[in-house]
Amino acid sequence: MAIVRKYGRPDLFVTFTCNLTWPEILNALENRQRPENRPDTVVRISKMKLTELLDDILKINVFGKVIAYIHAIEFQKRGLPHAHILLTLDPCSKIRNKDDIDSFLCAELPNQSANPRLFEILSKCLIHGPCGTVNPNSPCMRDGTCSKNFPKALNEATEENVNGYPIYQRRAREPVKVEHEIDNRWIVPYNPRLIRLQSNGGLLNNDEILTLLDSRYASDPEAMWRLNEFSLRKISCNHEVGCSLAKPTASCISKWPRSSSCCSSFHEAYNINCTVSSEPT
Repeated sequence: MAIVRKYGRPDLFVTFTCNLTWPEILNALENRQRPENRPDTVVRISKMKLTELLDDILKINVFGKVIAYIHAIEFQKRGLPHAHILLTLDPCSKIRNKDDIDSFLCAELPNQSANPRLFEILSKCLIHGPCGTVNPNSPCMRDGTCSKNFPKALNEATEENVNGYPIYQRRAREPVKVEHEIDNRWIVPYNPRLIRLQSNGGLLNNDEILTLLDSRYASDPEAMWRLNEFSLRKISCNHEVGCSLAKPTASCISKWPRSSSCCSSFHEAYNINCTVSSEPT
């Protein structure tokens, strides 16, 4: 909250999730090992990729100049490292209109012929579900509806919304067969440049409190993360509270001998006279 008071509310909320199919993880396995057999490898590669992502954001300025940030690590139900990143942009880089939103974020499938690599990543990582009538037992289902509000409504152009989140452009397109038929209504918002690091983003324009750490149980990757002493959270600037303390400038303590009676009370046994004079620093 101190950062919000100084720099204003955050502009972007970026999430980063470990992917067990990363080539770096698979290439490090031996014989018949699976990723879950090597939590040490999983967390080290996740940490390196998170560092690379933060370098892209903070040093290369893919979102513009960042004046304040905070990120925290949590571990998903399956135990994989997951980062929440809040970014506050410089006034010159802030998102001010619909065109700015479209330049940062996209919620549509790319053309498969023009950009096959991006299409492949999206089709594997950033399609929500299936849920609803296709899969009523999906974990996201609550009382017969998707708790994440998928499928989203189709929209010809990006619009601002009263609750602080934009309604992304999701134009009507021919459905694509990826295990089941999907269209732009099922796409999780992403940044095309950063998506190759398996991250997804969203425009943040409200003051919701995020749950940063689920400590009901510790998975193998979480244990390895902590054993490696990797930071669980990082902040761009520290907030310090200053206070004025009084310290003694002179003291005089005198102690009289113990009384001869064994049954005497403490006050009878000791006569302590302490004089302390102090003044504020």
